[in-house]
Amino acid sequence: MTSTAGGAATAAFWICGLQQLALDALWYIDPDAGIDGVWDNALASEPPIYNDDFTQMTVKLREGIYWSDGVEFTADDLYYTVDLLKNTPGMSNHGLFDGSIDHLEQPDRNTVVFYLKAPNSRFHAAFTVRWGAQYIMPKHIFEQVEDPVAFKYNPPVSLGAYTLRDFDPNGKWYLWERREDWQRTSVARLGEVSVKYVMYIDPGPSDKRVIAQIAHELDVIHDITPEGRITLARESPSSVGWFPSFPWAHPDPTLPAIIYNNERPGLDKKEVRWALTLAIDIAQVALASYKGAATISAIHVPPTGMYPQYYHEPLEPWLNDFTIQVGGQDYKPYDPTAAQRIADLARESLGDLVPTDPDTIKQYIGAGWWKYDLDAAEQLMLDAGMQKIDGKWALPDGSPFSVPLMSLGESNPTMNRAAAMVVENWAAFGIDTTLDAQANLWPIMDAGEYAAALAWTIETWGGHPDLFFFLNSWHSRFYVPSGQPDMGSNSMRWQNADLDRIIDTMQRISFDDPQGIELGQEYCKLAVQEMPITPLMAYNVFTTMDTTYFTGYPSIDDPYTNPVPNWGNTKYMFVKVKPREA
Repeated sequence: MTSTAGGAATAAFWICGLQQLALDALWYIDPDAGIDGVWDNALASEPPIYNDDFTQMTVKLREGIYWSDGVEFTADDLYYTVDLLKNTPGMSNHGLFDGSIDHLEQPDRNTVVFYLKAPNSRFHAAFTVRWGAQYIMPKHIFEQVEDPVAFKYNPPVSLGAYTLRDFDPNGKWYLWERREDWQRTSVARLGEVSVKYVMYIDPGPSDKRVIAQIAHELDVIHDITPEGRITLARESPSSVGWFPSFPWAHPDPTLPAIIYNNERPGLDKKEVRWALTLAIDIAQVALASYKGAATISAIHVPPTGMYPQYYHEPLEPWLNDFTIQVGGQDYKPYDPTAAQRIADLARESLGDLVPTDPDTIKQYIGAGWWKYDLDAAEQLMLDAGMQKIDGKWALPDGSPFSVPLMSLGESNPTMNRAAAMVVENWAAFGIDTTLDAQANLWPIMDAGEYAAALAWTIETWGGHPDLFFFLNSWHSRFYVPSGQPDMGSNSMRWQNADLDRIIDTMQRISFDDPQGIELGQEYCKLAVQEMPITPLMAYNVFTTMDTTYFTGYPSIDDPYTNPVPNWGNTKYMFVKVKPREA
């Protein structure tokens, strides 16, 4: 089985098969529905056990799990991993573990107890794979190493169902072979691992990936351009995606958005942020970026996994009734027909590839979004005291109001095209704006040295409703002003007392408390009212799978895991994917 390894010749562990096939963690939360539910106890035998005040976490481990060199996995490995990282600067998670853990105890060979320095009902998140997490290290290997930071760990000893058979030293391909004793790994309890060999390769740019799959030489494509996916839909009937038809792509639990620096003059007013939102035509943005194959979201969580069930569908009536003040009058900004408009426009060029059933459109493309209403947007600018001088908006004192929009540049052409369309929309509205493509915009955002950016600051579990995963760093206690690096994901510098209250309450309840969904919905309403960022759509990935030689890939109809190959959760594909019988 061949899978795209990524766009660069690099040994980065997230694209070569290491975190998918060889590493393992205590727990996994699937971005979708999971094989046997969203939560999976992998190396752990049960969920984390907290004491009443969340200052102690007990981990019970599975028995009968073995490293690929025949050594049994025990609590020795977990204790050693955490203790080493806690006490070794330069190792991953050193800061988190040293700052959070007072000490550890190992009462028996299958139990580790964490004593925390402060209450933390979400400490297990560090060991729970969403995209990746803290994987467990083999004590018997690393305890013999003089410098664990410099240690190459090649070839790796595997805790997963595969071992590294061979690789290209230039990073172009990695060949993995199923372990003879794969039954002694954590995935064995879920089914048979039938694929004997897996090769992660770098197949080149999008057009070469398309050619390779049409020739049945590439079983799984990580991602391609929308144009490439349309070509496969028309020319390769054996190629399938997450959705059986347009928009095909898997919506990852990440939310591309227009992120405003809420400290910039003008952008510090919610009326202005709302005006910029109503000056965006989401249908044009969807067509410019994904050729219409987008999954839109009007609220501040991605429309993927279980989130439509937890957030989008329950909040739909509230969105339909929601009002803002425009010129002293109640105004309903929500447009429930947005996804239908996108489908209708896409159908003009793609014809029957685009579904027509309203329920299917809502499931695949999303529900509504915000109206494209330049009259309301203009009134909101005036309500905020902004002036329009010679066709351009200015600050209340008449000084220039400029909102250059940073984008990810040609490294991410889909998002760059979305940003270009937003700039076009804003310019037509009278905003002084330009497209500011950056090779690496993240440190600029972290430092607050920007006005607006099309990027993402919201990443969720996808399968589990808890939003503390990203909201924690939005608490005002972590706030740093523009000009200083933000260490979390609050690059927009949004401060809000109601948000602090929501986050504080989340932290005091357990991970699975149903109140978490209520608090999540309350956050969504607050974010809509304040609009610190403008949500756009899910991060859709055109992972495409060829069914010529293998079947059983995940899909919207069998959503047992995320199919995007660089996610750690794709290890579950190898329980379900089977060679096609001749």
